[in-house]
Amino acid sequence: MNMRRPSLVWGEPDQVQRLRAFRAAYPPVVIGTLGYGGAWQARIPEENGETVFTRYLLKDLLDRLAALLGEPPDEGTR
Repeated sequence: MNMRRPSLVWGEPDQVQRLRAFRAAYPPVVIGTLGYGGAWQARIPEENGETVFTRYLLKDLLDRLAALLGEPPDEGTR
């Protein structure tokens, strides 16, 4: 998993600030891409392992994580 912070999220530039805010709020959650233009993954550490989510769009991944963590969904448009 590529863990570098993207300077530009292809097709979803409006999600870059949201990704930065999420990383700041939840440092244990690792978010990265599976290559340029590939899917996004989030790895959430747990006591006995980890949970991994994969989505093709960063917005979808961040929405899923927000729902899981009890945060309001992003109200922006795609």
